[in-house]
Amino acid sequence: MRILARAHQLPARWVAGALILNSGLSKVTADEETARGVHGMAAGTYPFLKDVDPVAFTRLLSKAEIALGTALLLPVVPSLFAGAGLTAFAGGLLGLYIRTPGMRKAGSLFPTQQGIPLAKDAWLLGIGIGLIAEELLTD
Repeated sequence: MRILARAHQLPARWVAGALILNSGLSKVTADEETARGVHGMAAGTYPFLKDVDPVAFTRLLSKAEIALGTALLLPVVPSLFAGAGLTAFAGGLLGLYIRTPGMRKAGSLFPTQQGIPLAKDAWLLGIGIGLIAEELLTD
């Protein structure tokens, strides 16, 4: 495993990392109404989150996004680890897309107009899988 990211990996890592870091930083000061909205969307898709306090959930999500965004931005974090974190995060986001009613056209994986913001997160999954694959398949 390489200690530093490969140069050609940096643009994808930086774009994904900056967006995720920004998302996490925007949730640091989330008010109760915002926290209820973020939590409601997540709990609607992942019922085990239903009993988690919305403010606590949003704070934890914020910290996770800040950590992941930072890991992607720092080339000293091995791409295997950054890619694994990104793949897990993107998988959760795509779960929202797949499981939330009204996000997809009936009987299809194609998004509705409302589903486009979630469906476009598929690129995060592609970046994450690409980082993992390259590290596992390259010596």
